[in-house]
Amino acid sequence: MASLREMLLQEQNRLEKILQKIAKRLKDAPQGTLRLSSSKKWVQYYHCMPGGKKNGEYIPKTNDKLICQLAQKCYDEKVLKLAKKRLLQIKRITRDYEDDEIEKIFLSEHMERRKLIQPIESIWEQQLKEWTLESYKGKEFQEDIPVILTDRGERVRSKSEKILADYFHRNGIPYKYEHPLYLNGFGTIYPDFTFLSKKTKQEIYWEHNGMMDNPTYGQNAVRKIKAYEENNLYPGERLILTFETAKSVLDTRLVEKLVHKYLL
Repeated sequence: MASLREMLLQEQNRLEKILQKIAKRLKDAPQGTLRLSSSKKWVQYYHCMPGGKKNGEYIPKTNDKLICQLAQKCYDEKVLKLAKKRLLQIKRITRDYEDDEIEKIFLSEHMERRKLIQPIESIWEQQLKEWTLESYKGKEFQEDIPVILTDRGERVRSKSEKILADYFHRNGIPYKYEHPLYLNGFGTIYPDFTFLSKKTKQEIYWEHNGMMDNPTYGQNAVRKIKAYEENNLYPGERLILTFETAKSVLDTRLVEKLVHKYLL
């Protein structure tokens, strides 16, 4: 999920594209405006021009092209006015807005002064520390499963999970392995990795589906992904998915791209 600043910039980009599209359409629009006169049985159309007749010139319905062009012009001008207004407001906000600006006030204080201050909100380092130190009970291992240890000494279930865990550890990205998560309508699951987003202060879940060429495994993976979505946890927002088969192994380049997009 994007931060407020990112969402504002995305909206700014959307509005700028709208303005470009409208400017192109209005360039070819006919002069004047459209007036409608309606009764219970029919609607009549009139073309109003500056300096022309007060009520405009009657447009026969056979000239539907002109009627549509004038109606479109009226709509486009209203959208143009609103888009310009909102774009100006967004630019004013994003000119000096930062998502962590309140936290920066505290961090800008002298170290000794910070000891005397109670921040109005928990700073990120404090939130992350509390989240990291929270104890939990993960999913138990069966006795016949090989012992695979990560660089930080925790046990995982596959070589691919070790690759992922070691990548996170090397790059200083705190995570929880198989932290329990309850999904309504499904029950308790154990996402492979759970992260805390600095941007949104929400948890992000990473599921690595490592045996997608196994029909039973694949069906269960799809069922779990559906359960995530039914609990408003969508891929590309708070759910990261990677997949693997016997012939298509984990792509570490993709892992790097996903980390930079969602976790950094």
